[in-house]
Amino acid sequence: MLPPAVRAERSAWICGYVNTIFLVLIGISFFLFSETLIRLFTPEIEVIAIGARCLKIIAVGYLFYGMGMVMVQAFNGAGDTVPHPTWLNFICFWIIEIPLAWILSMNLGMQGNGVFWSIVIAESIFGVLGMWIFSRGGWKDKQI
Repeated sequence: MLPPAVRAERSAWICGYVNTIFLVLIGISFFLFSETLIRLFTPEIEVIAIGARCLKIIAVGYLFYGMGMVMVQAFNGAGDTVPHPTWLNFICFWIIEIPLAWILSMNLGMQGNGVFWSIVIAESIFGVLGMWIFSRGGWKDKQI
C-alpha cells in the first residue's frame, strides 16, 4: 500500500487531468454554441453578441481552469490553506486580474474584451502556479 501523501498526490493529478478534459469539452461547446446558449437568457441582439464573445474568450482559458481549481482544493484538503490558496488567489485575482482588466479595457481600448481576457490570463496563471507549487510538494509536510 502506498503512503497517504503519495496516494493524495496521485489522486489530485488524476482528478486534475479528468477535470481539465471535462472543462475543455465544456469550453468547446461554449465556443461552438455561444450564441445559442446566450439566446436562452435574452432576445436582445447586443446582449447576445457581447455574451457570445465573452463565452468564446472565457472558453479559451478552460484548459487551465480545470487543473488550477483541483490543485488549490488539494492544498485545502491537505490543510495547507493560508500559504498557498490564499496567496495564489490574492496575487492572481487582486494583483493581476483586476488591474489587468482596467489596463486592457480602458488604457488599451479593448473595452469588454479586455475584461474577458484578463479573466483568462489570471486564471491561466493561477492554474500554472497551482500546478508548480503543488508539484514542489511542500503541502505534504502540513500537519492537520
